[in-house]
Amino acid sequence: MAGRWQAGTRALVMALMAVVWLAQPARALTILRDPDIEHALNQLALPMINAAGLSPGQIKILVVRDSKLNAFIVDTQHVLIHSGLILKMQTAEELQAVLAHELAHIANGHITRRLANQRIASNAARFGLLAAIAVGAGTGNAQAGAGLAAGSASSAERIFLGHTRAEEASADQAALRYMALKGVDPTAMADVLDYFRGQEALSAARQDPYVLSHPLTRDRIRAVQGYAAAYAGRAKDDPAADYWFARAKGKLGAFLQNPSFTLRKVGKTDGSDIAVMRRAIAYHRIPRNDRALAEINTLAGMRANDPFVHELRGQILLESRNFAASVNAYGRAVGLAPKNPLILAGYGRALLALNTADSNGKALRALEQARSREGNDPNAMRDLATAYARNGQNGMASATTAERYALLGDLKTAAIHAKRAVGLLSRGSPGWNRAQDVLNAAKAAG
Repeated sequence: MAGRWQAGTRALVMALMAVVWLAQPARALTILRDPDIEHALNQLALPMINAAGLSPGQIKILVVRDSKLNAFIVDTQHVLIHSGLILKMQTAEELQAVLAHELAHIANGHITRRLANQRIASNAARFGLLAAIAVGAGTGNAQAGAGLAAGSASSAERIFLGHTRAEEASADQAALRYMALKGVDPTAMADVLDYFRGQEALSAARQDPYVLSHPLTRDRIRAVQGYAAAYAGRAKDDPAADYWFARAKGKLGAFLQNPSFTLRKVGKTDGSDIAVMRRAIAYHRIPRNDRALAEINTLAGMRANDPFVHELRGQILLESRNFAASVNAYGRAVGLAPKNPLILAGYGRALLALNTADSNGKALRALEQARSREGNDPNAMRDLATAYARNGQNGMASATTAERYALLGDLKTAAIHAKRAVGLLSRGSPGWNRAQDVLNAAKAAG
């Protein structure tokens, strides 16, 4: 545990120092966190990750809430994809083509070389900030508005999100090889590029971000089409990929699109698990609690051993203020997926809502486990601070609150809580050390 705390502290300091270098006009970057959607996207990416020779345990696919079409990498471990692009894709193969392309940028070392060619200190800070944003900004579900708006400065965005034409050609070739190797139809990449055809003739303000960050040329399109044609007929059907694509897109759309639109698209008679899930979410958002609970209970019966179904049921019950039932649902999800940090965080949140001496103790244990597995989620940190306070650990509550405000960019408030933590905690303890790191970062920021 101590080693995990220290590693998280070093990453935090880097992120905090980045705030100093990037104190300029920023564009909001909102990350939607949902364990089910992230699992589905990682299932789709897994064949491409393996083909690229990357470590599946080190790669996370995260969703940015943005209707514009884009996908990008910010480091060697995270691929970020706009919700608008996921909803635009029509097939699993198209989404896998996008993921394969971004993974190729990682495998080909494009970010690493870019860091080496820029000022080391400044870019290391940008790297830390964007990684912290990617990992930390969310609430543990994909409900509309869920997610934390965090700044990414335009200069950093240009450095990290833009690729040269040579890099694009290299990533295309590698991605097409990955797809062919795993039996995924390479023509899907040509289909994706067709979505953006002709946009370079538009003004920059009217182009999709993907075109700005991934230069699109006729030569690039022809090269992709030629390679895809050479591998025509070698693709294999993959029902599992089709399922996870439909599940990710369906759940994301149910949370982000108008509930009436979702209900019209799904209809009343479709009894598939994805349709039932989408109806449950739509009714919950209206809100029609009776209908939402009826649908989610049906889904739980259909997929009794699916942790993400029980997590969604827990969320719906929690937001309907049925706290005891929510704790039971989240508890079932934790039993099925005991290492998932987002599910653990949701379980802790439900236990805090129940607010008994026993539930507050259990909440602290669950939230500490979530933090140990993913340490940069400001919302989970807020809940963890509450759990510490309710269990009489005020020093740890202050230290955790200080880190939360630091990740949110409010170093002045962070320093206030960090000073309080230093006065309450034993010198040299993990919490005391983390509070000192926040104070050092605040001092460096002036």
